Amino acid sequence: MISGKEMIATLLVVDDSVENLQILSSLLKDLYKVKVAKSGEKALEIARMNPAPDLILLDIMMPGMDGFSVCEELKQDATTKNIPIIFLTALNEVADETKGFQLGGADFIIKPFNPEIVKARIKTHLDLQLERRKSESLLKILLPEKVIDSLIREGSYPPEKRENVSILFCDFVGFTKITATLAPETLFAELTDVFTAFDEIADQRGVTRIKTIGDAYMAATGILEEDPDHANRLVDAGLAMVEFLDKRNEQQQVKWQCRIGIHSGSVIAGIIGKSRFIYDILGDDVNIAARVESASSPMKVAITDATKYLLSSLYRTEDLGNVMLKGKGEMPLHLVSRS
Repeated sequence: MISGKEMIATLLVVDDSVENLQILSSLLKDLYKVKVAKSGEKALEIARMNPAPDLILLDIMMPGMDGFSVCEELKQDATTKNIPIIFLTALNEVADETKGFQLGGADFIIKPFNPEIVKARIKTHLDLQLERRKSESLLKILLPEKVIDSLIREGSYPPEKRENVSILFCDFVGFTKITATLAPETLFAELTDVFTAFDEIADQRGVTRIKTIGDAYMAATGILEEDPDHANRLVDAGLAMVEFLDKRNEQQQVKWQCRIGIHSGSVIAGIIGKSRFIYDILGDDVNIAARVESASSPMKVAITDATKYLLSSLYRTEDLGNVMLKGKGEMPLHLVSRS
């Protein structure tokens, strides 16, 4: 599929007429990669292949499975629902156009084909598709994919309470002192490099990055779907972040050290804001996780009892005893490491 202007788009042309397939293939082959299908069933098979086509030209009147039925199936399939469909029809009737748009079609092209209209319509919808993908890529920086899908499909994402989650907070030791010695562009380059690595660590372990606030990094597991392994995966991610900084400090002039705190419990998750919205999690257990991070040690991961009791034998813990957490009173904490 298209990932940039340098890529050649793939079109799937579906028509039971060999003559129409030949006309369109000849017209488009120098501009795009063209695949053809003579039936609705074959069109579904090709559309579901990887990589999927970037756009489908779909005849309405076909024996067996007609174009409307094909469109309906494609729009119900998560892997093909976003492929633009331009209907090909010899029937210039309002009823056909209305039904086609209701089923999710993007446009109509009337037979016999006008070459310039065909090219212009295809280019328009491929450009729109490219812009949509760019927008989705930007959204994925801010929002989990599940939330994006809900916003696109329903226009909203209702808040939900998640009972079994783990929450991680991380910040840098001596951040204010270090920033006083760095030029602004250097500071932002450093944070971008480190937080990009943290995002990769999170993605590899199915951890959701919630947000960054200055030098603070917040992430969680178990908030998008039920996950009995949420504590193990988040602790693994926290330890990997420390290990990354250790290795990075061997080669970089700026030496970053972090503190990480993890707590397990329940949260309320949802979208905050309208024009400048963010996906966030709220609740007392979020506040506890933040306090645990403040009580942690440099380049260590501190956890609560609630997290400790969920961990597998892959980890060992060192008791810190009861530690006073601001606004929460005393709470037993532990440092965690790999076994």
